[in-house]
Amino acid sequence: MKESDIRNQQVLDNYLRLVEEDVKKLFDRSKFETIPCPMCGSGEYTEEFEKSGFKYVTCPRCGTLYANPRPTQKQLDRFYSQSDSTRFWVEEFFMPFAEARRKKIFIPRAREFADEFPEYRDKRIGDIGAGFGLFLEELKKIWPEADLYAIEPSVDMVRICRDKGLKVIPKMFEDLKEDDGKFNFLCSFELFEHLNNPKFFLEKANGVLETGGKILITTLNGKGFDIQLLWEKHKNVTPPHHLNFINPCSIKMLLEECGFEVERITTPGRLDWDIVEKMIENGNANMGRWWNTVCASGEKVKAELQEWISRNNLSSHIRVIARKIKEL
Repeated sequence: MKESDIRNQQVLDNYLRLVEEDVKKLFDRSKFETIPCPMCGSGEYTEEFEKSGFKYVTCPRCGTLYANPRPTQKQLDRFYSQSDSTRFWVEEFFMPFAEARRKKIFIPRAREFADEFPEYRDKRIGDIGAGFGLFLEELKKIWPEADLYAIEPSVDMVRICRDKGLKVIPKMFEDLKEDDGKFNFLCSFELFEHLNNPKFFLEKANGVLETGGKILITTLNGKGFDIQLLWEKHKNVTPPHHLNFINPCSIKMLLEECGFEVERITTPGRLDWDIVEKMIENGNANMGRWWNTVCASGEKVKAELQEWISRNNLSSHIRVIARKIKEL
């Protein structure tokens, strides 16, 4: 899979430009909050870079890269509900590639999930931040007997999911109550990097999961190949969307603190080298002679490099499976 299979670069650049404009209009930096590490709680940090007026720092204890200071939850809610860039993302960035993403991402994701967790085929499963409901839509085709829920706060996304016949809990995940019921499995795809308070999110996950229930998290790995190489130039370093860049060490620490046992951590990414190569080719990054040599080495070499990156947990796409072992 290539990056161009799931997104148009020109549209992505236009989207990022709109994000920068919305940041200037909608955020008052004097109200940003300085926080300890969102993963391990350490108050120490090393300043790394500034992007779009947001400072990013690294925690020396767990290695997490995170925005600090950062917007309050109220500021973030205003941004996501009122920004022109959010509407553009839905209408121009996601929707035109929705079917390509279904084919390249969501159908394989649903099949992989069903193959990996067959014991949950008739259980209660929640997709946190379900968006257009593509994952649940595909999983429902495989497991029609499963009790599937889209947990989604957006009014528009709720309508879309209901039109597809999906059950919906129209709330922020952190606002779930006891009467919303317990789950056997929770999924969180590409959401963790957006969270203002990851610890509170995992504490809520502990509260709504049955003991022994599992959570699947996919997010960005700050120790991943393309993020480490491109750093502040990386297009995934996009404040205020991506606030947390965790790593295998830091996500394990926080999950264990929140009553989970980590079963597997992998980095099955396939786009790391493609992202770096496109930045080099477009003149947006100069990685030096070695990486220019790799660019010219042919598809077989690049494919083997990507496989090595993924196999050694060095991809910037990280996948974590954890099981709740105790109540908090």
